[in-house]
Amino acid sequence: MVDKVVKSDEEWRALLTPVQYAITRKKATEPPFSGVYDHSSPPGTYACVACGQPLFTAEAKYNSGCGWPAFTRPAVPEAVAEAEDRSHGMRRVEVLCSRCDSHLGHVFDDGPAPTGLRYCINSAALKHVKE
Repeated sequence: MVDKVVKSDEEWRALLTPVQYAITRKKATEPPFSGVYDHSSPPGTYACVACGQPLFTAEAKYNSGCGWPAFTRPAVPEAVAEAEDRSHGMRRVEVLCSRCDSHLGHVFDDGPAPTGLRYCINSAALKHVKE
C-alpha cells in the first residue's frame, strides 16, 4: 500500500509551477511536442513532479511520435493508478500517480511489445532523476 500524500489546493499551488499545477491537479494537457522529455531519454527514473514517487524508467521510454513522452510500463505496477476518463467526448484511461493522485496522462493499447501499452505522459508532470 502506498502512503498517500494529501495537500490543500493552496499547498499544491505553492509547490508547483502554474503549468505543473494545471496538469497535475486540474487535468490539463501540455501542447504536443512541447515537453522537455518528449525526445529526451537520459538514463535514470522519471518521478512525479508533485510528490517525488518514481513512476517510469528510461529503459521503458520510447519515441512513439505522439508528441508526449511515452513509456511501455511503469517502474512498478503500484506506482500508477488508472481511472476512466470520459472528457472531451472520448473514452480514455487516465493515468494518475498512486501516491498523490496527480494527473499524469493517459494509457493506450497501441504500444510496442512486450506490453502493447503506450503510457502517454505530460513532461510537466515528471521530473528526471539521474542514475
